[in-house]
Amino acid sequence: MSRPDGQWPVPRGRLRGVSRRRAGGTLAFVESPVQLLNVLEWAHQDAVSAAGLTVVVLSPNDPMTRGQLRRVAELARDEGIAVRWEEARGGATEPLRTVGSLAGELRRARRVVIGDPFSRYVQLLLTLTAARRVVVVDDGTATMEFVSQLARGERLVRWHRKGSGGPRAALFAPFARRARARLTPGTGGAGTHQGVESGVEIFSSMPVDASVVELRQLGVTVTPNDFAWTRARFGPPRLTRGTDLVGTSLVETGVVDLERYLTAVTELARTYGATRYFAHRRENSDKLQRVTAATGLEIVRPDLPLELVARRGPIAPTILSFPSTVVHTLPLALAGTPVTVAVCDVERAWLAEGASPRAEGFLSGVTGSARNVRRLGTAEPAGPASA
Repeated sequence: MSRPDGQWPVPRGRLRGVSRRRAGGTLAFVESPVQLLNVLEWAHQDAVSAAGLTVVVLSPNDPMTRGQLRRVAELARDEGIAVRWEEARGGATEPLRTVGSLAGELRRARRVVIGDPFSRYVQLLLTLTAARRVVVVDDGTATMEFVSQLARGERLVRWHRKGSGGPRAALFAPFARRARARLTPGTGGAGTHQGVESGVEIFSSMPVDASVVELRQLGVTVTPNDFAWTRARFGPPRLTRGTDLVGTSLVETGVVDLERYLTAVTELARTYGATRYFAHRRENSDKLQRVTAATGLEIVRPDLPLELVARRGPIAPTILSFPSTVVHTLPLALAGTPVTVAVCDVERAWLAEGASPRAEGFLSGVTGSARNVRRLGTAEPAGPASA
């Protein structure tokens, strides 16, 4: 395994306003590196609202995710943002301890920023805060499903989940309903309380235009995220030769069949001359070893979100991806550079036997709504890859 070489640049300065601490400021809850990156983007765009910002990392157990979170947390601290690390999943009693330790700050917070409205942890915290303003930042393409479900008045369910969620979901249902109510302030529009505008804001780089009218009727505003902080902080990137391929965790989440995926990656690498494979943080080592054995691709385990790695470089002039968050975010992060992002569709035949009935339509929507990308169709694998 390898990682991009070179050293990270010296910090270029702090986000104006975010280091001013005052009682009842802004509290952000993040569980992934992408969520924390998008909190940084929001703070860059709205430094006044981000004054007194404290980021609470609800640390997951996955080692790769934890590693990337620590690196992005370092960048946040360089920008003058207070970061609090919580071992929120360290054991059976940790959730109660974490929630208890945050109770006072939740009561005082004037604004709350969240990165994953589907998270039960975050939904529980939403029911405990009296904050007048809630900001939802992107957690990747899941934001598209969240916005659609919110606009249609549906309960919040991840697109790749199959079934009702079982007994645990039933027990948590009252909290989920209260959290959803916090995210739909009503049709009366936003107001102001103690100098803080009330309501809900969605800060997103995803294509959510179709739902904007319905969201406004619910008192929800949408603010575009154009990755201005990322572009100002890093790059432009140095370009290499060849093509880079971006991996996906669709196999790990039970959406795509492993053998079909390996065949598609092999075909893409051969057709487009790919030399490197940027692994998703959730891809397992056994799968990556099979990718290398089948294709000869160099596996890169990024230590930061790909938007930052690509902006810094070195990066190939062509980046190939399956339907995923990066087909929406990389064109924004790499704006003004000669890099082309290309997306390969996922065929119905690639879907795993237990995949959610919504999977095909959702993945097609991710591809079809992507802007400033090249569409490749499918890799058209002839059959299952050999072991």
